Amino acid sequence: MRQHEIAVFGGAHIDRRGRIAGPTTHGASNPGTWFEEAGGGGFNAARNLARLGHRVRMISPRGGDASGEIVAVAAAAAGVIDCSFTFLDRKTPSYTAILESDGNLVIALADMDLYALFSPRRLQQRATREILAASDLVLMDANLPCETLRALVPAASGDDRIVAGIAVSPAKVVRYRECLPRLDFLFMNEAEARALTGIESPAAEQWPSLLRAAGLSGGVVTRGGKAAIAFDRGGACRATPPALPALADVTGAGDALASGFLSARLSGLDLAASLRHGIAAAVITLRSPFAAAEEMSAANLDRTLALVPAPEILS
Repeated sequence: MRQHEIAVFGGAHIDRRGRIAGPTTHGASNPGTWFEEAGGGGFNAARNLARLGHRVRMISPRGGDASGEIVAVAAAAAGVIDCSFTFLDRKTPSYTAILESDGNLVIALADMDLYALFSPRRLQQRATREILAASDLVLMDANLPCETLRALVPAASGDDRIVAGIAVSPAKVVRYRECLPRLDFLFMNEAEARALTGIESPAAEQWPSLLRAAGLSGGVVTRGGKAAIAFDRGGACRATPPALPALADVTGAGDALASGFLSARLSGLDLAASLRHGIAAAVITLRSPFAAAEEMSAANLDRTLALVPAPEILS
């Protein structure tokens, strides 16, 4: 596989996850365990893509604190080229989640005010413009402000470069609305697709037409353990993830799917094959306690593909 140049813009922060030990009791104290690591939609994807053999640069703001050092160490460990910028007098953003015993999310709190300081002006710096020009893929997440996404997407477009986004959350995915026509792919779950389209309960097979009507030419809609839907300008397909006996943690699975899909797409694979690679990458992450699995590699991805059924072509 040829090594591709990739630039990732978005969240690189601290993930804190509490996991409830038994049945969840709302409105009461629950016994459980606490875990902390570097995370963020863009940063998870950046580490996955680096472990899959690509040359990845990460551009994100962080604070001048111990949490920022944790992010820097995690980038180096995964082989990500850290091009982030530091605000010495600020704290690094954080995401705090409470998970049920089976790994599913109960509630989360995002303390992300620092990302508002990632202004469009940063994109005008010579170093950033050179990174964009050298990239085969530019991936971003919706932790960035609306105005920065509006400036980044057209700046990244052209020269046969893939431009893609990660939705992050239903509240943030709407930041892409004005950028949709110039995105090649947007990765989202059904809640985020509903927020983007305003449609509450469509049949799964309707997502491609609904999202195309919203202006998007390509994307993937994940549906938990149900079939994921992928589409591009040429058609659509769906593939059901394999049943797993247990989930280590669902955090980062969507970011991994985006990573596997885009890595395959960069290698020239078609939509169905790319979706299958994306699901295999998600499986690796679901088996791991980490949001960006240390076991992610091209060889492990190839082995995991055997678990993923061939996608069904929809159109």
